[in-house]
Parts: sequence; C-alpha cells; structure tokens
Amino acid sequence: MADGFSHMDDDGNARMVDVSGKNDTKRTAIVRCLVRLAPKTLALLMENALPKGDVLTTAKIAGIQAAKRCADLIPMCHPLPISLVEIRFSVNEADSTIEVECEVRTTYKTGVEMEALIGVQTAAATIYDMCKAVQKDIVIDHCRLVYKSGGKSGTFRAE
Repeated sequence: MADGFSHMDDDGNARMVDVSGKNDTKRTAIVRCLVRLAPKTLALLMENALPKGDVLTTAKIAGIQAAKRCADLIPMCHPLPISLVEIRFSVNEADSTIEVECEVRTTYKTGVEMEALIGVQTAAATIYDMCKAVQKDIVIDHCRLVYKSGGKSGTFRAE
C-alpha cells in the first residue's frame, strides 16, 4: 500500500481494496449540499409551475437511483447491498436555497460515503436540470459529509 493510500499498491498503481477480511457492520453516511436559486425560480418550484414538472419528487428519485448505481460510476467503489437511500429537502425561502441531504445505510464490509455523495449531487443536479429553463446561474455548493458511522474508524460528525 503506497503511502497509506488503500487504493494504491506498493508500486503506486490504482487498485480496488480487498474487503473480504473485514466484518460486516451497520454503516450510515449522510451528505448535504446547498442549491442556490433566484427567489423567482424558488417560487415557481414551490408552486410546481416549472416547465419540467415536480422538481423535488424527480430529484428524490434521481438521487436514490444514483446512490444505488455508485459502483458503476466510481471505478474503485464496491457494489454494496444498500439497505436505505433517503433524499431529504429543506427549503429556505428567506435565502432562496434548498438544502439537499442524502442518507445511505448498509450492513456490509465497507462504508457508504461515496453512495451518499453521488446521491446528493445527482439530486442537486436534477434540481438544476429541471430549473435551468428559467434560470441558468443556479449554484450548487457546500457538498460535504456531515455524518458517518460504522467500521473501524467509528463515528464522524461534521461541526
């Protein structure tokens, strides 16, 4: 393992980590990001008046699908038996933002941080896609892991 990176062999080549010797444990990851919209765009979204239809329902489904397909997108990710993918939205009309949160759970040998990252970012990108007809300068930012549990590294909570 080159320089402590588990995805690199002793020669510095990329590799998939062998998790066969690890124990199955209950694992959870929660990732959040923020979608910044113009007040007019958010109002249209809340009124379900955008040309492409129900934005948040579509974004929820897209995020769930993406989390389940993470191993198809990220080369060194393991396909996981996912127990739960939940996409949640918190709309803040005062600052025209939508906080998007993705929670993923499994009982397996490796964590679900990547699945939560892909899920939340796909949900946010779907919001962008469904709103771009009325606003081109939508901003997606502050994407980060806020909670993780399980495995030998234990629990992590972002400040």
